[in-house]
Amino acid sequence: MIKKLSEKKIVVCVWFKRIVTFYIFAIKNSLIMTVKERRTIRKYLKNEIPSYLLNDLLETSFRASTMGGMQLYSVVVTQEAEMKKKLSPAHFNQPMVNDAPVVLTFCADFRRFSLWCSQRNAQPGYDNFMSFMNAAMDTLLVAQTFCTLAEDAGLGICYLGTTTYNPQMIIDALKLPQLVFPVTTVTVGYPAEIPAQPDRLPFESLIHKEHYNDYSSSEIERIYAFKESLDENRKFVVDNGKETLAQVFTDVRYTQKDNEYMSGNLMQVLKKQGFMS
Repeated sequence: MIKKLSEKKIVVCVWFKRIVTFYIFAIKNSLIMTVKERRTIRKYLKNEIPSYLLNDLLETSFRASTMGGMQLYSVVVTQEAEMKKKLSPAHFNQPMVNDAPVVLTFCADFRRFSLWCSQRNAQPGYDNFMSFMNAAMDTLLVAQTFCTLAEDAGLGICYLGTTTYNPQMIIDALKLPQLVFPVTTVTVGYPAEIPAQPDRLPFESLIHKEHYNDYSSSEIERIYAFKESLDENRKFVVDNGKETLAQVFTDVRYTQKDNEYMSGNLMQVLKKQGFMS
């Protein structure tokens, strides 16, 4: 009798392990497919994101890797229409800032940790560029973890690169103190569109085994051939009066003049926020 019970327990354990393994595999496979099929969403339904879902996604994203366990970031959650209006000009009045139910500003934050150090008879030395870089990396890890989780939960997201273009406007709107700096902004909501998935460069063009392998002219031609062949990119060239797609990037979208101006502005605001002492 005892032997038969033991055999039944073994069978149950084996089947339980199989079920758990299958469940874990299904979850992983679902997440992989979510990432492979992802696309930026700029139009959202009016549906609000339940607070329990938003908080769970944020709390889970805070399990992302962080330097020394310090968690050098803070997230400002904007949901009120009036606050979105204040943020909108900093993002060149892109419509998703006002239309999305939630706008998240991910900030590099060494203030909280520095205050703790000061209250524990420890001298913080984080008013420098390296500390900003460490906090910025922490912040981006959390931001991307959140975005992956949000998309897997059926939400759509859009990164706003304009955050570092106009940091002072965001600092003023969100009342960010010293040693806190906006790194990126993400709009979140239920998708009201399913846009075409943007192209990506070939996998092999991004991988370097053991050491960096520089690109030959023929490799560059091959790597960018598909991107240049797309109808929307060809139209992009014509609409901007350029000869090549590369010129659209260098002469129109991301010019040297703009990059140099924004670099200088970024450094000034970093200093004002206490990161360049």
